[in-house]
Amino acid sequence: MGATALMSVSVFAPASIGNVNVGFDVLGLAVKPVDGTLLGDVVTVTHSNDGDQIEVIGAFANKLPSDVKQNIVWHCLLLFNKELLVNEQTIAEVKITLDKRMPVGSGLGSSACSVVAAIAGLNAFYEKYHQFSFSEQALLKMMGQMEAQISGSLHYDNVAPCFLGGMQLMVPNPDIITRNLPQFDDCYFVMAYPGIEVSTKAAREILPASYSRADLISFGQNLATFVDACHRGDKNQAFSVLTDIVAEPYRKSILPGYSDAASYLTQEGCLAVGISGSGPTLFCVTDDEEKAKEFANWLNENYLQTSASGKSEGFVHICQADTQGAVSLPE
Repeated sequence: MGATALMSVSVFAPASIGNVNVGFDVLGLAVKPVDGTLLGDVVTVTHSNDGDQIEVIGAFANKLPSDVKQNIVWHCLLLFNKELLVNEQTIAEVKITLDKRMPVGSGLGSSACSVVAAIAGLNAFYEKYHQFSFSEQALLKMMGQMEAQISGSLHYDNVAPCFLGGMQLMVPNPDIITRNLPQFDDCYFVMAYPGIEVSTKAAREILPASYSRADLISFGQNLATFVDACHRGDKNQAFSVLTDIVAEPYRKSILPGYSDAASYLTQEGCLAVGISGSGPTLFCVTDDEEKAKEFANWLNENYLQTSASGKSEGFVHICQADTQGAVSLPE
């Protein structure tokens, strides 16, 4: 047992804000709590002598399918092994343990966390023990393929920042996929998950099939202005246009308490308020740490939903941009 028991790696993949208001499906930001909490999923890949295995543990393990063969991590393993064969590599038998720390349907890139941690974990395992690794681009394409399998459409706005860190802008070039945008290091992102689930599919179905010319112009102008402001370090300009005209007007109706919370936080001086991904997580932005604490306390009291038992699975975290993305954890 001794030698093979050591053949193990663990990778953490962080939460992310998809869309970031102005960039529907094309902009994403990785975030991390300032108190050091691992807000994301952890995957451990270990050598196996008994065939491929999947184990799911963690706070939100019970929200996933009981049949592990339906788990996205299993499909990540199948895809990774397929790509190994294409590259004429020997496939090793492994046990993958998913520590599911992220709530499902939260708008925090939960599926992306599992996908990124699994594929990055497998790559780290093969790099360490089999002297083979895929390129960053090859890994990102695998992650996008898996995310598309879950949501029904190919979009990298969660997997790219989750994998690479920082704020990522998706570009229409399959050889590039994403560009890193400068972010504002002094900003705090207060993330409030109310404890209810909203499926990405349902959140997409509520959106209109087409938009007006005026909306298209506003969307393009806001996104272009935001990108320009990021590159010039102009925080005032950046957050003056951080408005969601594509999704929020329609999705706020399925998010209990969102409109009232957004109005309050805006009145209290937030730089911006928005829906993280497809919701129900709300995020608000401030460059004042004390205000971040005040907003976190208020959201904890006013945005989290309680279940019939009187408890809530919701949480609030004060975060900043995560510039690292997926990382290997110490053994």
